[in-house]
Amino acid sequence: MAPSRSTDREARAARERLRRYQAGREVHAHQRRRRVRDNIVAGLAVLVVATLATITQVVYFTSGPGMPEAAPSASPSSDPAADPAAEGENSGDVPSADIAEGRTWTGELTFNDSVPLGVELDGALAPQATSVIVSLQRSGYFDGNSCHRLTTSDALKVIQCGQPGGESVDPGFQFGPVENAPADGAYPAGTIAMARAQSTYSNSTQFFIVYGDSTLPVDGGGYTVLGRVTSGLDRFVADIASAGVAPGADGAASDDGAPAVPTTISSFTLQ
Repeated sequence: MAPSRSTDREARAARERLRRYQAGREVHAHQRRRRVRDNIVAGLAVLVVATLATITQVVYFTSGPGMPEAAPSASPSSDPAADPAAEGENSGDVPSADIAEGRTWTGELTFNDSVPLGVELDGALAPQATSVIVSLQRSGYFDGNSCHRLTTSDALKVIQCGQPGGESVDPGFQFGPVENAPADGAYPAGTIAMARAQSTYSNSTQFFIVYGDSTLPVDGGGYTVLGRVTSGLDRFVADIASAGVAPGADGAASDDGAPAVPTTISSFTLQ
């Protein structure tokens, strides 16, 4: 017997309900898969950002532009046996640590003929670094030396000087270890410290002056604090640091680079 029209309509309605139900389930499943995919993508994005941030911070403070860094006199070797610094040894003709005489040295460091800083170096707490700076000062190494780097970030406010160039001929030595580094990584305004590359035996001729309270990592060994500014820091900030960093070649602003006010050591006296 042929099905009645009402039965046929009910069958069609049932099939339509089934089709809509299946379509709804497929939409729901698609949305669920999409949410899972989006969550995975978002999680990976967060992981990538966090990883890049960590890498950036490590590079920033161990070998990149964000830390006070002294470029070695020669390209560092990947072979530890060929790199004394990697083995924890001095290289080159490092001035004797006895030069510092275990005492406090006082003097004046003048920038641009018009910005004098009173300074003192601690030959007792940092005998090797102090001896190096005293030796370089006596030789006239710092006269006319350009301070090539200024940083203005919240964490790091320093000016870095002592890079070989011009009349400042690279003496070709590196030394260590780090002396008198703060255990908490805090470098208060007025601190004078040695710049270095990644190895704790890569100190050389470069130093940095902290013009605003700064924090640096301690896990790499820190940086030798060899003295402090005793006067003139406010003048330095007003005349040099407050102008910030010179724009890059592309005109972009930066918090790490050459000072906007070209800065040169006019004279450096110690006694």
